[in-house]
Order: sequence, then structure tokens, then C-alpha cells
Amino acid sequence: DRVGDRIFVDGNTAAALGCIYGGATVAAWYPITPSSSLAEAFERYCQRLRSESETGRKRYAILQAEDELASIGMVIGAAWNGARAFTATSGPGISLMQEFLGLAYFAEIPAVVFDVQRGGPSTGMPTRTQQSDVLACAYASHGDTKHVLLFPEDPHECFEFAALAFDLADRLQTPIFVLSDLEIGMNERLTAPLAWDNDRRMDRGKVMTAEDLESGREFGRYLDVDGDGIAYRTYPGTHPTRGAFFTRGSSKDRYARYTEAGTAYVDNMQRLLRKMETAKRLVPRPVKRQSARPTRLGAIYYGSTSPAMDEAVELLRVDGINLDLLRVRAFPFHSEVASFAAAHEQVFVVEQNRDAQLRSLLINEGEIDPKKLIRVLHYDGTPITARFIADAIADKVDDLKIVPFPMAVP
Repeated sequence: DRVGDRIFVDGNTAAALGCIYGGATVAAWYPITPSSSLAEAFERYCQRLRSESETGRKRYAILQAEDELASIGMVIGAAWNGARAFTATSGPGISLMQEFLGLAYFAEIPAVVFDVQRGGPSTGMPTRTQQSDVLACAYASHGDTKHVLLFPEDPHECFEFAALAFDLADRLQTPIFVLSDLEIGMNERLTAPLAWDNDRRMDRGKVMTAEDLESGREFGRYLDVDGDGIAYRTYPGTHPTRGAFFTRGSSKDRYARYTEAGTAYVDNMQRLLRKMETAKRLVPRPVKRQSARPTRLGAIYYGSTSPAMDEAVELLRVDGINLDLLRVRAFPFHSEVASFAAAHEQVFVVEQNRDAQLRSLLINEGEIDPKKLIRVLHYDGTPITARFIADAIADKVDDLKIVPFPMAVP
């Protein structure tokens, strides 16, 4: 039995179940291909698992908004009030959400956004797959912003990363993007069984209680007392006289008081950078696969490219080209990503978009030498194949006169 214990499921359904286990009780969305089935699956699961059997009382709220901007606004409002909330969308929806995403980043409100990517720009190719929203999500909204991205490779990781996203959103007090795509989201795949540790507890992050406030602990909504960039927050109504603050999208000081003083603004923006440094230690680490033979060549890839890459590396090995592999699973990048690039003379970055968006992030944020990173790009809307990857890398090895293995020492 070659199937073994694997199950047949699509990424959107698995992600919806991950939201249930991750503690989500609020979803707000606007229908868009290829993400609609995620919200629909969440509703079905809620009817079974978020409803009281005796009274029929529903312990969830699902809202179909008038557009994507309204939906993310509802999510932010629910999360500000203490709920775990999410939206599911695709590229055009991300474009509409920019203003509210900036508010959530700057006011530091948790939110989870599932972006099931499709071909863009504009309406693009609604029924075709791409990985073309990486930069739009990483730097969503105007001004200096930076967001956490998760890149699941299959339905199993859609389930795991969905649940993890809510912990990260609460811990970091910021929007978390889960970037799958049509290939993962809508197509059923054989995948490892979905498992859950019933002893696992939700990480709500730094939340001050009424007892904390009553004891006289200092509260400043944007006061970094631990040096990790993350301040303590309170839920509305925590204490009758203490712990209140004004939530605003404008500049403020450490105590949430409005100010346009340059020193206060810079202090806040630097703290947000420290928070992203903390995120590097919290997000999933990259997965490394070492070649059987020493090689000076590497390849970086992510998301739905994974099964094709696994097959392509074997095709290349037969042709005498050995590659070390690194599957990136999150942004901001773990230090292992820069170390992997430094250890190889040339690194192929395999992506499903035209503009090598992950490569741009590696250069901008990982400070990796652009000359070292070689584009391998597939973006016609069909799923990338092992043969395409193998042929593209073999051609580039030949064109660039790359020696794929260390030269023997005389």
C-alpha cells in the first residue's frame, strides 16, 4: 500500500481546520477565487465544532463583508477586542486591504490573512496559480512596513501554519500572512495525517490582567520593557480605571499619546524593527537537504514548488549536477538562510512569478550578494514541474560555465 496512512485533502480545507484548532472564532471575508472555499470550510467546521449541542448557541461569528477592505477591518476590530480572527483572500483582495493592514501594523493589532495566490496583476488569471504576492504582502501598505509571511508547502503545513499564525499574531501583535496558492489551496493532495497535541495551549502573548494593573505595574501600550520590541497590551474592559489607551494610526509616544515629535516616532519605528528580529526566532525554520556529494551549488525555493523541486534534484543528480536545497518556510528569514547562501558559490532561486520576488527579499532583507542568486522563474499559471526546473538549472549551469562540485586539490 503506497498510500500508507496519508490522507487526501486540499489546502483550503486543511487551513480551515487549522483555524479551528488555532482558536479562531471570527472570520470576515469577501468571495474571491481561489480562497472562497477556505472560509466556507471554516463555516462548516464551526457548525460542528463551535456550536453548543444542547442549546444550539453558536460560539463563532462569520461575516461576508461588502468588500475586502471591510473584511480586514472587521478582523482587526475583533482582534483588538480579544478574539482570534482571520480573513481569506487572494491578490486583488490584498490590494484593497492595504490601508487597514498599515493600521494593524502601526497600532499593533493581531490579524491573520490567508492569501491563496493566483495570477496577477489586476484580475489576472483567477483560475491559475502563481507566487506573485510575496512583495505585496511583505511590505503591505504605505510607509515603512514589514510583515511576517508563512509559506506552507502542502495541505499538512496549511493546517499547521494556520494554527501557528494565530499564536504568532498574538505574540507579535501584528498581521501574519499565510501565503499558499491555487495549486495548494484548491487541489486535493495526498499528505501526512493532520495531528494535534491536546496539551498545546494558545500563546496569547503579552497581555496584562486586572491583577497586574491593580498591583501597580507600569503600563505603557508601546513601552518595550523586555527589549524584544513587543509591548504589553490590555483587552478592553480589563480594569475600570487602569490599562486604557487610545488606539490610533497616527504617531504616538510609548504611552499611546499623540505626538509628531521626531524622537518619539523614530523610537517607535526602531522598536517595530526589534519586533521583526524577535519574529526571526519564532517563525518556522527553513528545511535543508544536503546533497550526497559535495557541491558548490544550492537552490532556494518555497511553497508549492516543493514536490517538483524534490523530483528535479534527482533528475539533475543523474545528469551529474548536485544541489544542496533550502526550503524557506517564513519571512523574516532565519539566519540559516544567509548561512546557506554564504556556503555556496551560486544559488538558484526557484519561484513562480515573473519578477523573482523572493530573490528580491533575499537581497533587500538578507543582504545576500545579487550576483550569487540566479533566477529560475515559471509564471504561465500552470504548476511548476520537475522537468522545467531541471532543464532550466542545467541550461544555466552550462551557460554560466559553472563547475557544480569543488575542484580537486592537486
